[in-house]
Amino acid sequence: MSEKNLEIITGTIVLIVAAAFLVFTIRVGGFSVDSENYNLNTSFRSAEGIDTGTEVRMAGVKIGMVKSLSLNAETLQADVKLKIEKNILIPNDSSAVISSEGLLGGSFVEIVPGGSFDNYAAGEIIEDTQSSISLINLLLKMFGTSKE
Repeated sequence: MSEKNLEIITGTIVLIVAAAFLVFTIRVGGFSVDSENYNLNTSFRSAEGIDTGTEVRMAGVKIGMVKSLSLNAETLQADVKLKIEKNILIPNDSSAVISSEGLLGGSFVEIVPGGSFDNYAAGEIIEDTQSSISLINLLLKMFGTSKE
C-alpha cells in the first residue's frame, strides 16, 4: 500500500513540475493572444540574421516579434510579418531596420519612429526598410579584396 502512495505522490510532483515548466515556457516565449497585438508587414532585400520569433524593438525596448518570414516570388525579397503590441502606436513614416546587438550578438528588427501624427493601422506595410549589413562583406570591402 505504501508503494502505491509513493507512486501517486511522485506522479503528482511530476505533473506539477510539467505544468510549471509549461507556464514558464509560455511567459518567456512571448506567446500571447493575438487580440493583444496587431500585424505590420514589411519587406527586406536580405533578412539575414532574423527568424520567426526575433524581437522587434523601438528605442531599445521590445515591442513585438517577427511572426513570419517568406520569400516573395515576384520581388525576390523577404516578406516579414511583424506582431506588435496593441498599445504601441507607430508613426506611418517610420522605418524598419535589421540591427545587430554587436559583433557577436544576435540580430533584431528595430523600428525607427518618424515624426508623423498619423499611425500605422493593422496590416499596413512599412515601406522604408534597411537590411542587415554583412560583417564579412564589410571587412572584405575595407581590405580591398572584394570587387563589389
